[in-house]
Amino acid sequence: MKRSTFWRLIAGGVVFVALAIVCLTLAPGWFHPPLTEADLRGVGGAETRIQLQQAQAQLQNNVRGTVLQAIAGVLVIAGAAATWRQVQVNREGQLTERFTRAVDHVGSDNRDVRIGGMYALERVARNSPDDRDTIQFLLATFVRTHAPWAVGAPDGPEHPTATVDESVPWLQVRAPDIQAALDILGRVPCSKHRPRLYLSRVDLRSLQLHNARLVDTQLRHANLARAWLRGVRMDRSDLKGTDLRRANLEAAVFASANLGGVQLAGARARRADFRGADLTGADLGGADVCGADFRGANLTRTALAGAVADAATRWPDGFDPGRLTSTGSEAAGEKPHAP
Repeated sequence: MKRSTFWRLIAGGVVFVALAIVCLTLAPGWFHPPLTEADLRGVGGAETRIQLQQAQAQLQNNVRGTVLQAIAGVLVIAGAAATWRQVQVNREGQLTERFTRAVDHVGSDNRDVRIGGMYALERVARNSPDDRDTIQFLLATFVRTHAPWAVGAPDGPEHPTATVDESVPWLQVRAPDIQAALDILGRVPCSKHRPRLYLSRVDLRSLQLHNARLVDTQLRHANLARAWLRGVRMDRSDLKGTDLRRANLEAAVFASANLGGVQLAGARARRADFRGADLTGADLGGADVCGADFRGANLTRTALAGAVADAATRWPDGFDPGRLTSTGSEAAGEKPHAP
């Protein structure tokens, strides 16, 4: 406890005791003043006078008892508040210790220890809303550091690749710690003012996510080829998928990915690669798909109302341009480019 806080508590205690003494001393007289000679002048008989004085004294004692009960109630409330505060302090200390230990584990050279640290961070995030933004930032940083997709570097990979490497195993097999980090990022409840997750230029090929919440996420130039982001059907009409609304997917690769039911409304998907992707039931309403490549993609029941395309957008064979509304490419007098 800080010294200033200690002295404030001491001063508050002294003031409280002084007020209690004043109330016990003066309150009975305020409510039931002692009977004076003038009050008793018209009362006949000494015995009757004594009884009246005793009754008045009893009323004053009742006031003292009430004041004492009030003081006791205040002390009980103060004790409960102090106990609650101590519980909160202990809880904060435990959360800080758990957070620090989990961060140490995430930085371990042992992959299993790293994964355990990530799940420990998830528990901290669920119990401490104030730490959620920090934990999401740490996990996103871990992904960028351990799974880079060095687009544009002199010795970097071709982006997008001409073909999808079918031999690349699922991410949870070849990099389970990266998969775990993405799972947690998609599950942690979003704070009201959560900063945008930055996952640009990362190698997430063959990622598996189910109904993850990644709204507003930065995924520019990321490689999610053969990723499985398909939603889980809750009933006959409801298909909920990974939420990528308003995400920045510029030049991201989703070739051969399973994006059934994924929410991409309002996303910026300029020059994104959707070749051979399954977008059945996905929502691309209002998305910017200028220059995107949908050749070979399955657009069955895909919502495209309001999507913005241009002459460089490439569509599957037989695509009906009428599925775009007047706010899309047709408003600019452009027609989607068919291969």
